[in-house]
Amino acid sequence: MSSNRFTQIGVDRLIRLEWLEKTASLVLAGNDIKTIKEILQADLQKSFRSERLDVRGSLDKTITILTKTWALVPKELETLNRDALELLTISPRQSHLSLHWGMLLAVYPFWAGVALQVGRLINLQGTAVAAQVQRRVREQYGERETVTRRTRYVLRSYLDWGVLQESDTKGIYTSGIKLPIDDPKLTAWLVTALLHIRVNRSAPYNELMNSPVFFPFTFKQSNPKVLFSDNSTIEIYQHGFNEDIVMIKK
Repeated sequence: MSSNRFTQIGVDRLIRLEWLEKTASLVLAGNDIKTIKEILQADLQKSFRSERLDVRGSLDKTITILTKTWALVPKELETLNRDALELLTISPRQSHLSLHWGMLLAVYPFWAGVALQVGRLINLQGTAVAAQVQRRVREQYGERETVTRRTRYVLRSYLDWGVLQESDTKGIYTSGIKLPIDDPKLTAWLVTALLHIRVNRSAPYNELMNSPVFFPFTFKQSNPKVLFSDNSTIEIYQHGFNEDIVMIKK
């Protein structure tokens, strides 16, 4: 498992949903990485037009994040990526947000780290205050200015995706769209994506399903043994009387 995924922040730009959708569609069309980067450069250029070098330079960094999420994933995420691409072809367009969310959190656990704090705060008090989110994320990733700045980029991305919305008070967010996940295959895939950022790649099933990381989604209650019945990469064992542990096979 690539340990630097867990320590690096990685997401240091606003990532728009439409850009991820474009990248995934280019991968599905069978383009090689050189072609994908060239098309993204041309298509995204207008969003990065500026006299400032830092803005122009951020286009390349954005393309790096997009291609690492869908085209050049770490080796241990190749199966997850292949399954996600397959789900993109059969899922309705409104479900695609969940697939981009899952791939981003698996490739860039920092995305999940911010989502965890946002989800916890929304569950606790109905709102997520940017300053509170930043403080909690700094406790995990260190008291660095880069952590605060990059948390801000992730929060802006959540707003752009519509999963958070601005309240009447600046810096205070409320929950945005809630996407119902009804497809058992998609549910199983999202749970697997979250398992990939667990250190030992295992966790209680109920803990995964109720994770604040999934604050933009609502799930149907499912039996894990049924949910993963045709998944050869997942193992389920019982702990105690009624706790199912889900684990990615080594």
